[in-house]
Amino acid sequence: MAQLILLRHLKSQWNLENRFSGWVDVPLCNEGIKKAKEVARKIFKSKIDVAYSSPLLRNQNTLVRILDYIDNKYPIFIHLDEGRMKKWGNFRETHKNYLPVYISENLNERYYGKLQGLDKEKTIKKYGPEKVRLWRRGFNNDPPGGGEGLDEVYRRAVPFYKKYIEKDLRKGKNVLVVASHNSLRAMIKYVEKISNQDIINVEVPYAGIISYKFDKLLKLKNRKIL
Repeated sequence: MAQLILLRHLKSQWNLENRFSGWVDVPLCNEGIKKAKEVARKIFKSKIDVAYSSPLLRNQNTLVRILDYIDNKYPIFIHLDEGRMKKWGNFRETHKNYLPVYISENLNERYYGKLQGLDKEKTIKKYGPEKVRLWRRGFNNDPPGGGEGLDEVYRRAVPFYKKYIEKDLRKGKNVLVVASHNSLRAMIKYVEKISNQDIINVEVPYAGIISYKFDKLLKLKNRKIL
């Protein structure tokens, strides 16, 4: 059976500082980096054939950090979005020691609009806990300043999932996706057929890992928290 592993990135500096990150490109914090070995041990009990991630440093650096603990494996980042990185970052010769990691902005975090960079506790005091919860976890609740609702993240992350990740799963490949919270929640909603109303209750902790196994027709056969 093909296996899909979803990994939320290791804790970032703004996760530590309790600030809204969104598309702000912040690094991992030391606390997060220290969990890399533990995460690697859980994920690489299975053979991983291909990985997907986003251009955000915290996602790519998570991949680099966990692969540090796997002998003779290193990532090659292959960009799928249009631009010079896609056009010029190509190669032909392959090597068994690298893990192909396909990169796209479609797997980025929710764009938080005017909330980006703000302290979450202060934002809750200003707007109220229920309003902020809807902005963070609701399906069609847009953060102020042109931010994305989860429905908008779903409209970019899930078509990407169907086009690329499902294609690999159909070939029997084991796929690792390292991404941000809301792009992962969008894929979880799709894979597990979670309703618009119930998705608000779905959370993935920092460095959280969910494993799915599918049959040849991509029917979900097993779900496990690693």
